[in-house]
Amino acid sequence: MPPQNVALPATISSSELIEIYRTMYLIRQFDNSLPPLYRSGKIRGTAHAYTGMEAIAAGTCHVLRPDDLIASTHRGHGHCLAKGLEPRRMMEELMGRAQGYCRGKGGSLHLTSLVNGMLGADGVVGGSLALAVGAAYASNLIGRETVVVAYFGDGASNAGLFHEAANLASILSAPVLFVCENNQWALSTRTTEVTAGPGIADRAASYGIPGRSVDGNDVLAVIDAATPLVERARIGQGPSLLEAKTYRMGLHSLYSSTGGDDRDPAELEDWANKDPVDRTRALLLGLGEEPRVAEVEREVDELIARAISDAADSPYPEPSAAYEDVYSLSNVVGPDRLS
Repeated sequence: MPPQNVALPATISSSELIEIYRTMYLIRQFDNSLPPLYRSGKIRGTAHAYTGMEAIAAGTCHVLRPDDLIASTHRGHGHCLAKGLEPRRMMEELMGRAQGYCRGKGGSLHLTSLVNGMLGADGVVGGSLALAVGAAYASNLIGRETVVVAYFGDGASNAGLFHEAANLASILSAPVLFVCENNQWALSTRTTEVTAGPGIADRAASYGIPGRSVDGNDVLAVIDAATPLVERARIGQGPSLLEAKTYRMGLHSLYSSTGGDDRDPAELEDWANKDPVDRTRALLLGLGEEPRVAEVEREVDELIARAISDAADSPYPEPSAAYEDVYSLSNVVGPDRLS
């Protein structure tokens, strides 16, 4: 039975929420489609699903302008799709095809599209943080109002890069929003066992910047929390830290599917009851939007099916392409100086 007497905040219309749900459902279905492709050998190399975290990418990107930038992580499909990358070209990249975003050379861990403002996924834990601060400071130097969002996980909050980036961003008053996706587990390590202090958001005070914690499975709460932090960055008031508390509902990676899940089944069930996609869907049903929800789901399912089919039929890169887009020291100093 859908909830009754549902009301949206004045800042969000039902049509906007439908589009936000479309993004969340697209992320969910994209990642749901990957395991069989991996098992059949169509995807080479691993990938990390964003399942259970969709409200964070959809909510934060909803607040951004098209010319704003994001820097992603190894778990970046959700960020990419929320920022407007095409499922077909993403699928082609995962399958190593020439028409993928990185011409089939990067795979899941290096998805990049500067046209969409996606500075790149990063296989280095916390790597997005330094990249984002640099891009944000560059925005200041050239007089743009561009805001950069740096996504990172709870594990990266304990890496040196986080502290260096937060310190430098504060000093430079860089227009960056640090979004910590606290999904409770850093691979197989429980976050609370290795993270000191009352919470990750509280660390912001050490660098003289605002810190806020939010239910990362509630897309409206994410939007409400991110909006003022993005705006303060845009008007020159500097960086902020948003900790979005969520849960990785699936295994760590596609490669992990060869093993088991050691997490407590009761914990998994508890977080499954907080599924962000289900919560947003229930909200829309409570608003009487069942026909539009059904239409969105049908359209997205067809889009994903076409993306898989088109990607599987698209060509691999030519062997000679292995020598393209490769940094060569000889191009800088000349071959005669390399001996």
